[in-house]
Amino acid sequence: MTMESKPEPGAEARWLATQRPSRIREVQAGRPAWTRVDLLDVEEGGARALRDALEVFGVQVAYVRVGQPRHLIAALGDPDAPYVIIACHGDEGRILLPELAPELARFQPFGGEMGPAEVRAHVRLSGSVVILTGCDAGDPELVDAFLDAGASACVAPRGAPFGYASVFAPLFLFYELTELRTLEQAVARLRAHDDELSMWHIRTR
Repeated sequence: MTMESKPEPGAEARWLATQRPSRIREVQAGRPAWTRVDLLDVEEGGARALRDALEVFGVQVAYVRVGQPRHLIAALGDPDAPYVIIACHGDEGRILLPELAPELARFQPFGGEMGPAEVRAHVRLSGSVVILTGCDAGDPELVDAFLDAGASACVAPRGAPFGYASVFAPLFLFYELTELRTLEQAVARLRAHDDELSMWHIRTR
């Protein structure tokens, strides 16, 4: 039996350099993932599918089910992931939370929605990019609150997109990021895709 010879130093890097440029090359070179995402599922419905698809893109996903305001506060208390996706429903610049039984609701720090005041009071971020999927989550006051809480950027829809658009938009963004586009370039390409996706906007600090 003959032993296979070890590849010469640098052979893998030279081979990877011949492939089409992509962040996936980092995973092929041995990294478990090229970035990390905290995915907060606030009864949105498509978050599990989003998690599976992001992992195909070489993204490490920490999936968190949010059933009450305290869960959301805990998940947004200085996360160290570069990206935080809040998969949620929204209305008039507020993130809607599940309705709770009165005996549980009375122990929460706030009621069934998180608006700008609640974000400023409870959210602490250290430069994460926040992506919101809920209707009207791109309201400037809510976006500014996330930026004031430490987000480096916030991407969210101004308007009420179809539910499947709210699943597709983050996937589109991460496809573009995997293809070495900047976040600003990714959002621009998302907005240019069609009228439904043109609702998404980005604001940065």
